[in-house]
Amino acid sequence: MTKPDKQLKSKDQPSDLFDRVVVILEQARSQVVRSVNHYMVLAYWKIGKEIVEQEQQGAARAEYGKHVIDELSCYLNERYGKGFSTTNLRYFRQFFLSYRNRRPQIYNLSGDLHEKRHPLGGESDLSHSPGEMCHPMGDEFQIQGFHPDLGWSHYRALMRIESNQARAFYEIEAICNGWNKRDLERQIHSLLFERLAKSRDKEGLLRLANEGQQVESPIDLIKDPYVLEFLNIPESHLLAESSLEEALITHLQDFLLELGSGFAFVGRQKRLTLEGDHFYPDLIFYHIKLQCYVVIDLKVTKLTHQDLGQMLMYVHYYDRDIRGIQDNPTIGLLLCTDKNEAVVRYVLDEDNQQIFASRYKLELPDETQLAAEIKRELCLIQEQEEQ
Repeated sequence: MTKPDKQLKSKDQPSDLFDRVVVILEQARSQVVRSVNHYMVLAYWKIGKEIVEQEQQGAARAEYGKHVIDELSCYLNERYGKGFSTTNLRYFRQFFLSYRNRRPQIYNLSGDLHEKRHPLGGESDLSHSPGEMCHPMGDEFQIQGFHPDLGWSHYRALMRIESNQARAFYEIEAICNGWNKRDLERQIHSLLFERLAKSRDKEGLLRLANEGQQVESPIDLIKDPYVLEFLNIPESHLLAESSLEEALITHLQDFLLELGSGFAFVGRQKRLTLEGDHFYPDLIFYHIKLQCYVVIDLKVTKLTHQDLGQMLMYVHYYDRDIRGIQDNPTIGLLLCTDKNEAVVRYVLDEDNQQIFASRYKLELPDETQLAAEIKRELCLIQEQEEQ
């Protein structure tokens, strides 16, 4: 009797049948898990809504609310088992309060998972962009529904963010970039929104909150500072550029997450030769969205005018000898521990859109200090606009 596996792999049967069946089953299981997670998020929001509305019927709201949650927890645990502790019920309550303007509609889960990476949920029409799913109301905005790509762990992290603008930004970015819980928490802790917000005016901040990070020009890529805490390298004046470069290559996936979406790694220390002299830019990337090369040079000290001049040479070389007809002008990014803004302005043309200098930190930034710095820079931007 012929065994099933040998029969399936005979000439009468496609040899890749197993692979195709596995793909079908894996997609189905993924859809089931995704659907369950989505329905549970909606259920938790509705439970939170019921708790809040029940509390509002009590005279002494705080004491009455505690009483309601304790009793509900006992009842649900007795009926459904673990998972409905008073702590979890308070999270459900906070979830509703954080997203009380949402309409928790059932999202259309049909179709290819990889093609629906941007809409923010609620509607069955999957052609909407993030901006179209947000409804600005003055300085506020309202996102409709809950996206099925985000589970309860995502929203647990999101609802700890006090700023409505920042919370909306991280939600959009998590959907667009497929962040898992760990990626999302890392970006929140590294203050990604605040770092991107530094170079934007009030209108730019609203757009960032409504649409996420939209990369349309080189300046849209740049953060200041870049946070490299994932390298686990202590701050030290003895750090060598080669050691920093080696660590970034070792943690390339984390570095790509910090750089942002659209970056593809090309190589390191790729030699360029000018009349017998050899030069070695540290890291070369290609940006898919902007269709251009990105040359990154690492500096473990304060940026100098010589560093800027060297990057000018790298960018010109790639523009003249490497870039193809379909490529856009090369971008140069210098990562340094510190910089003199006046030196950067005087060495580079004021209209420069190709070379940028940003600081990097080996530890997560201090939120208070970074917030004060952002506020100061926004005031400078406003003063320049009023002149």
